[in-house]
Amino acid sequence: MGALTLTNVTKSFGSTDVIKGVDLQVEHGEFCVFVGPSGCGKSTLLRMIAGLEDVTGGDVMIDGERVNDRAPAKREIAMVFQSYALYPHLDVRANMGLALKQAGVARDEIRAMTDKAAGMLSLDALMDRRPAELSGGQRQRVAIGRAIVRRPKLFLFDEPLSNLDAALRVQTRIEIARLHRELGATMVYVTHDQVEAMTLADRIVVLRAGRVEQVGAPMDLYKDPANTFVAGFIGSPQMNFLKGAALGMRSETVGLRPEHLRPDNDGPISGSVSHVEKLGGETLVYVTTEAHGLLTLRLFGEHDYDVDSVLRLGFDAARAFHFGADGLRLRD
Repeated sequence: MGALTLTNVTKSFGSTDVIKGVDLQVEHGEFCVFVGPSGCGKSTLLRMIAGLEDVTGGDVMIDGERVNDRAPAKREIAMVFQSYALYPHLDVRANMGLALKQAGVARDEIRAMTDKAAGMLSLDALMDRRPAELSGGQRQRVAIGRAIVRRPKLFLFDEPLSNLDAALRVQTRIEIARLHRELGATMVYVTHDQVEAMTLADRIVVLRAGRVEQVGAPMDLYKDPANTFVAGFIGSPQMNFLKGAALGMRSETVGLRPEHLRPDNDGPISGSVSHVEKLGGETLVYVTTEAHGLLTLRLFGEHDYDVDSVLRLGFDAARAFHFGADGLRLRD
């Protein structure tokens, strides 16, 4: 039995079905990321695991025990939210150790546990500060430290980086990955950011409209998506979808990642340059075509193209993904 098992889990609000029969097993020590667009049900599913939302149907099992009717405090989980949820009148040490104090843990043990967590999160010099004296990234690390000291069976993260700026998101993402390696803990992480999912997860669960579209390791989903939804969601910039008939191919839709398109004077695709984004290490070229709409071309290094200039594109057929009219991947 895994650290977390979901069996045909459903959730309805009145006549509206939000989670529509999710089956999943998360192994001990695994970092599992729920990803999907807004409204797909990922945060609702996490809240059901935490006990913050009732389960309409199915079973939630933690370490082999059914917890559907168990209060959140009795599930041996720790949750880190998008909002830091710190007590403004308490300093860092008191915020991190509050749950232990409420559980009757001895003062010396609380201090030892909070000091250890602070060392892992580089918070040693901040223990006497209050939340108002901390940056957003520091507050989020305090919230993570508060979860660590509880020694839970399961860590749950609900979009914990959404309130941070780009640089802090990268830094905190690295810290969370390092903590996972050091703790060997089971973590379930919700995000709408597929870059976070790709860089953190052992396995990704792609959700759409309350259903699981595909589960797999990040690069497995990137290289072998089950359908156009997963293909378009995993990978940045998004995969290009072209009309198979216009390319003389048997499939309804041909998927080509931006890095797999290339300038080719003899290529089968023609369009005009709509916009060029020079990012230093790479250049993104947006090309408007009559047959396929707007396509994105990703080139390594610096490249110059004039807006409205005509550009022909080619691709390696072996890199193309083929999808049927139902959106499912076609296999050879």
